[in-house]
Amino acid sequence: MNRLSIAVNVNDHLQGSLDAPRVLVQYGDYECSACGAAFPIVKRLQEYLGDKLLFVYRNFPLREVHPHAGHAAETAEFAAAHGKFWEMHDLLYENQENLEDEFLFEFAAAVGLSPNELRRSLEAGSYRDRIDNDFRGGVRSGVNGTPTFFINGLRYDGSYDFDGLLEAIVQR
Repeated sequence: MNRLSIAVNVNDHLQGSLDAPRVLVQYGDYECSACGAAFPIVKRLQEYLGDKLLFVYRNFPLREVHPHAGHAAETAEFAAAHGKFWEMHDLLYENQENLEDEFLFEFAAAVGLSPNELRRSLEAGSYRDRIDNDFRGGVRSGVNGTPTFFINGLRYDGSYDFDGLLEAIVQR
């Protein structure tokens, strides 16, 4: 069974407490339809488990298959640098079919960020290193597609429907 090669840490995108007894890590791609289907399930798990669950999101854009995934991940990281990661994360998944740059600029404005600053950031590739580090860590952990989940450090290869994930989270 594959283990998470990079331990969860304060540099990750975290929702919940680092002291939570259960940790769910997702390697995801904002343009991936399966990730889009998993998005509301993860939200429901977070609501159901409350402070017993720490959710961690790591970027794994499959750029060869999803042409907008890279810029979408960079947009999320741009938002993170301004304290708005989770707002942007949710907006990207809720609008998966509209990830072209002009929509990304609209999303930036929607969360109170400068579309022009985002444009400059995308042109400069300001957050590519962060995304590439997530990606390489995923590869070292055995991630080869999205979404890939790890529960308490161990890769979860079962169904990512609510009941399947919940059962695995509670058992580990």
